[in-house]
Amino acid sequence: MTVHQEAVSVEDFAHHLRELVALLDRGRGWYAVFRRRDPAGMDACLDGSELPPWDVMEALFSDLAEVRGTAYAEEAAARAARLHADCALSLDRRPGGRARLVERLGLMLREQAYAAERLRAARESGAGDEAAGTLAWARDDHARATARCAELRRRLSALSRTPDRPGTRAAAPARPAAPEPAPEPAPRASPPARKRKPTGARFAGLDAEDGGADKVPVPPAAPAASPRGARFGGAPAAPGTERPAPSPDPAALRSAQAVVGALLRLRAEGRSGEAHAVLCEAAALPAHRLPLLAVELHRAGLDADWATLLWEVASLPPDGLAAAVDALAAAGRAEDCGRLLRQGVARPAAEVAEAATALDRAGRGPLAQTLLGAFVRTRSPQEAAGIASIDPPRLVPQLLAAARAVSEARERGVEHALRAAGLG
Repeated sequence: MTVHQEAVSVEDFAHHLRELVALLDRGRGWYAVFRRRDPAGMDACLDGSELPPWDVMEALFSDLAEVRGTAYAEEAAARAARLHADCALSLDRRPGGRARLVERLGLMLREQAYAAERLRAARESGAGDEAAGTLAWARDDHARATARCAELRRRLSALSRTPDRPGTRAAAPARPAAPEPAPEPAPRASPPARKRKPTGARFAGLDAEDGGADKVPVPPAAPAASPRGARFGGAPAAPGTERPAPSPDPAALRSAQAVVGALLRLRAEGRSGEAHAVLCEAAALPAHRLPLLAVELHRAGLDADWATLLWEVASLPPDGLAAAVDALAAAGRAEDCGRLLRQGVARPAAEVAEAATALDRAGRGPLAQTLLGAFVRTRSPQEAAGIASIDPPRLVPQLLAAARAVSEARERGVEHALRAAGLG
């Protein structure tokens, strides 16, 4: 992380947020929900007093997708993700930053446990419109609390591995937290003692008081094609039913079942950190095992864990990413391929080029084009010219085609950058 990147402030991000909400309807969607449920918290985010949790940003980008379209929202989300990560790191490196993160994580872990109890109770409350609304809000609050715990852990991890030397970069750029949803813990004899409910910007979207879940309408559903980021990278709206070959490799099946069994046990015991470690290990499995693992995870009701696993796969070295995309494409999991490619585009430019080249050489030209299309949509023309220099005969025409698919203006920008780099 360079010095100028670390100088990103909460006020800078607030300016970006104000530009975003200016495009939204205050009376509709998630923006309306946040304004109604936690107006003070939303105002604190907008005036630069607080950095909003990333799940709040995701929800606002789902609103933006309905107003401006999915492609526009995805591009805006990619820009915001980088700014949010830089801002969080700058904030966390201030004196006392680590202590504040630890304190907030403790609060959110209690919030997560309480939300899990509410979710369990809501599921047992019977049928009817009121019960359905209560269940919907309990599910949303639990997912948000879980995502925020994961985000805070990720920020602590980024803080630990980022050097203080000027002009140097960390091992990898910090990303918004991947979802780490956990089903509610196994039923206990009695719910935990209720502590004072935290409120404010960092808890925007959670109930401000007991029983608030059933006092507002059911949460607005994000559009099926909306961008997904940290919780945009969450479980698909309609999990795919694609299956790998009818006769799976016995070793791959045993491996998938072992992963699912471990996750079910750890989730039931509330050991979400260890469950996430299992998913990180699974991401490093041979790529051909991923489609079968997806099937087993969906079958066990662990859709959100599959989303987290995809996020971890997106962080693999370029050849690992390319192999995973190839395996998922061969199994017909097109939606998973698209999500993985969009997440992978956040990696350094040289790695994007390497992954695109690996896909093209493997005969997956359309997938390479999808990856480069996401790259030119969210990164600068100069960065596009930079990756083209790695393999000009292969990448220059692909980048120009990808830019052309975005817009004429983007194509002209990439052409100019290529000429300036001596590649046009």
